[in-house]
Amino acid sequence: MSKLFNIAIVGATGAVGEALVEVLEQREFPVGKLFLLASDRSLGKVIYFRERSVKVQELEKFDFAQADIAFFTAGSDVSKTYAPKATAAGAVVIDNTSAFRLDADVPLVVPEVNPEAVAEFKHRKIIANPNCSTIQMLVALKPIYDAVGISHIDVATYQAVSGAGREAVEELVKQTIHMMSGKGREDAPCSVLPTTIGFNVLPHIDVLLDDGYSGEEMKMVNETKKILGDSTVIVNPTCVRVPVIFGHSEAVHVRTKAAISLEQARELLASAPGVSLMNDGYPTPANEAAGNDQVWVGRLRQRTGDDLGLNLWVVSDNVRKGAATNSVQIAELLISSYL
Repeated sequence: MSKLFNIAIVGATGAVGEALVEVLEQREFPVGKLFLLASDRSLGKVIYFRERSVKVQELEKFDFAQADIAFFTAGSDVSKTYAPKATAAGAVVIDNTSAFRLDADVPLVVPEVNPEAVAEFKHRKIIANPNCSTIQMLVALKPIYDAVGISHIDVATYQAVSGAGREAVEELVKQTIHMMSGKGREDAPCSVLPTTIGFNVLPHIDVLLDDGYSGEEMKMVNETKKILGDSTVIVNPTCVRVPVIFGHSEAVHVRTKAAISLEQARELLASAPGVSLMNDGYPTPANEAAGNDQVWVGRLRQRTGDDLGLNLWVVSDNVRKGAATNSVQIAELLISSYL
C-alpha cells in the first residue's frame, strides 16, 4: 500500500478550496485524513470527498500537527498568520495567496515550468502557488523560452470574476439579472468590485499603484522573473476584469531572442506538457477552459513584419489550473521526491 498523507485545506468553503477537494479526488491523491478548515461562520458545513461527508472545522482551533500538507486559500492575511503555525507544527504549506510569493527563500512553482524549485521548500517548509494569470502564460511560453529565449512579453488579460472570489461571481449574476430586467446600471448591486462588472470590462484588478500599474499587473511582472530565474525578461501587462465566470484569457505578444518559425512554435507547443494547441479555430473560456486543467493556446501567428515576434491567445480555468490543480501538482512533486 502506498503511503498516505494527511491533508488540511484552509479556506475549504471558498471556490478554490472546494476545487481543491475535487481535484484531490479526481487525481487520486493519496489522502489519509482530510481536514477542512474555515472561519467559525462555516463551522459544521459538510463537503463530500470520495463519497464520504467531511465536516468543516474552525481554523483557529485546529492543531496542524495532524497534517502533513496544508493548502492555504483564504487570503494573504490568513496565510501570514497561520502558515508559520502550520510549519512549526510539522506541516508543509502550499500557499495560494500572494503572502510569500516574492520571498527569496520560498519557491514559486509552476510544475510544467520549474519543478526543480520544489526542493527549496526545505528552507521554510512553504511553497507558493503563483498568480493564476502568470501560471497559464508561463505554461504556454516555457517551450518557446527554452528553445529561442524571450526578451519581451506584452500581455493583455481578460480575467473572469471568479478570480475575485465567490462574492464577485454572485455580484455579476445579480447585476446581470438587475439590468436584464430593465433596471438602471446606477442602482445595480455593487460592493465587491470597484464598479459594475455586468455588461462591462474593468482595467482594474487589485490596487492601483502610484506608477499607474495595478497590483495584479506587477504580480505578473515580478513572478515571471522569479519563476523563469531571469531578471532580464521585460513583462508589460494590462490586466482587465471581464463578465465571465470561469476562465482567464490572455492576448500574449512575445519578442524572442532568436528567430522561430510558426511551424517550429507549433511543434513545440503541441508537445509541451499541460498545453492543448488549437491550430483550427480558437479556445474560449466557456467552451474549452472551464472545468479543464489544460492551458489552451490558439491564434498562433507571427507579429507583422517581425521574425522575432509571436502572438498567442491563451485560455485556462483560473480556479483549477490557476489555483487548485497547480497546487495539487506541486503536492504530487513534493510527495514523489521529498516526503
